[in-house]
Amino acid sequence: MSARPPLLLAPRVAEALAARRPVVALESTIISHGLPRPYNLEVAHELEAIVRDAGGIPATVGVIGGRIVVGLDSAQLELLALADGVAKVGVRELPLAVASGRHAATTVAATAAMARSAGVRVFATGGLGGVHRGAGAPFDESSDLTTLSRTPITVVCAGVKSILDVPATLERLETLGVTVAGYRTKRFPGFYVADSGYELEWSLSSPQEVAATMAAADQLGLHGAIVVANPVPFEHQLDPAVHASALSEALAAAQSKGVRGKEVTPFLLDHIYQATGGASLEANVWAVRNNVALGADVATAWEAMVSAARGA
Repeated sequence: MSARPPLLLAPRVAEALAARRPVVALESTIISHGLPRPYNLEVAHELEAIVRDAGGIPATVGVIGGRIVVGLDSAQLELLALADGVAKVGVRELPLAVASGRHAATTVAATAAMARSAGVRVFATGGLGGVHRGAGAPFDESSDLTTLSRTPITVVCAGVKSILDVPATLERLETLGVTVAGYRTKRFPGFYVADSGYELEWSLSSPQEVAATMAAADQLGLHGAIVVANPVPFEHQLDPAVHASALSEALAAAQSKGVRGKEVTPFLLDHIYQATGGASLEANVWAVRNNVALGADVATAWEAMVSAARGA
């Protein structure tokens, strides 16, 4: 058995947490599996810069040689962005990646779990996984949902990917006790588009309100996540009519080709990318940029609230 701990907290992240400076966790799947090379590395550095420009510390999570790193450095970001054979791991695959010494990118679920384990309270990403369309036979649901039900972290996201069953996902989030609120909206966003067509009961209007909700959850002893559904800016969303047409075509193509299981999501996303001439990719990146900027503001408001409470 190795004497090395499997989770490594980058020194700058450890120092920031000790000093009560704002820290924002970022996922690495978008780097290694979500964007084309070398654009993926450019976006990875850009997202970290957004957090730094807001006065925070970025903590991108990934697995390097079997060690889970919370706060990848530039060389490690480049490795996950450009190396071949980088695995994509959720929570259940983490021990396999650690034991085998693999390089791996972490999904929303794995990032949330490891970031919270390291003491990070805010995580910004693109969109959550959820219940897949036609999930009943066999039932197909992302582990993001169950992980968030037991991980007290605040996740800033652009809703869930529109290729999923949005109403079923919202129902599952309710069943699992995950707190969901729109950010300055009561319409649940649809990742590429600002409005998925479904209502939300609750809305938060400022980073301070998000922080107050986090504090209330702590006081109540709750153990689930808070999902802050932040729509992609309207001026950068995928045209809703184009989106609807591309999604309909993608779903029909997947059915006709018999695409099943874990191959469905990449198939649909690639089909939408091709059908929109790459516009879906740009909407994706704008959604993540927007979420990271809000995540940095939420982390700042959270640390200010904690510091004020300690000084009272």
